[in-house]
Amino acid sequence: MEKTMRGILKELPNDSAIYHEDLPIPVIGDRDVLVRVHATAICGTDLHIMHWSQYAEDRLTLPMVFGHEFAGEIVEVGAQVTGYQIGDRIAGETHIPCNTCYQCKTGHRHICENMTIIGVQAPGAFCDYISVPVECLYKLSDDISYEMGAMLEPMGVAVHGVTDGEVENQFVVILGCGPIGLMAVGAAKALGARQVVAVDIIPEKLTLAKQMGADHIVNSKNEDLAQLAKSYTNGIGADVVIDYTGSGPAISGGFAALRKGGRFVMVGLPGKKVELDLSECIIYKEATVKGATGRLMYETWETCAELLSKKLIDLKPVIGGIYPMKDFEKAFDALYSGAPGKMLLIPNFNGSGVEIWPSF
Repeated sequence: MEKTMRGILKELPNDSAIYHEDLPIPVIGDRDVLVRVHATAICGTDLHIMHWSQYAEDRLTLPMVFGHEFAGEIVEVGAQVTGYQIGDRIAGETHIPCNTCYQCKTGHRHICENMTIIGVQAPGAFCDYISVPVECLYKLSDDISYEMGAMLEPMGVAVHGVTDGEVENQFVVILGCGPIGLMAVGAAKALGARQVVAVDIIPEKLTLAKQMGADHIVNSKNEDLAQLAKSYTNGIGADVVIDYTGSGPAISGGFAALRKGGRFVMVGLPGKKVELDLSECIIYKEATVKGATGRLMYETWETCAELLSKKLIDLKPVIGGIYPMKDFEKAFDALYSGAPGKMLLIPNFNGSGVEIWPSF
């Protein structure tokens, strides 16, 4: 068995992290499993951690390995773990529920009152091995690769917003074409939306939205979304608007495009307070407004896996790049430069896509 592992360690409250080859392999508890990470992905949260924003300062205790979107295989099982065994292929749910609060006991573990988060309050997945609570495991079928498995967690955020939007046979507007918004475009089409409009201000992202199935794309930097939405719907407006940006102007524009009696789902997290004319946007329109966070444990996961297994959605266009984990800085730089898509890190990537692991 290896004595140490490689990993990306956030050591100091600045805008850097360090790749190590001599980190200790985690020791698991009785209700944990040890997972050998085969693929992990960079999230917007990781950008906050790398830059050490207020979000990171309020939540992390340094030094720690971060990263929370991952897939791998189980190599060790805790004494009290049932239903999983060595060799199982899994993806990881980020949210660690307490299983004792009101929300957990009433089927809402994804909004646990005492939630902790992998890669934020608990050690993360930018490494060879991660200890994962049994509550945070989702078995992968053989037809889902580790790369796709690492994208199930963010895909779940996209799908949660889409299912809350009740999009079947509806005219749907998706605000934001980052990786999650792009997956939402594909999910909305797969789940029966009549037409999907994708909105962003970056042309390259809108091009990807077309690849994901968008019927119309709108660059809100120089096009009027509300006017276009009405032109596509005989003057009525969008049935459903789902926001993945958290941007105040985008949200206001989305409400302007929403028809009377329409449904607005908020998924994106604003970085500051958002001003909204409640009378015009909600009250006079009798709009239904819903918040959506994370993934339902595990209904959303099942929906995601079914969409992938039945090939109703293809996530390949969403992958912006695949990098060896040791080259993580290149992947982060690509995101900082505005490159579209999700960046994946592969711990044992040798340049040709082949993983070579020593025996455990």
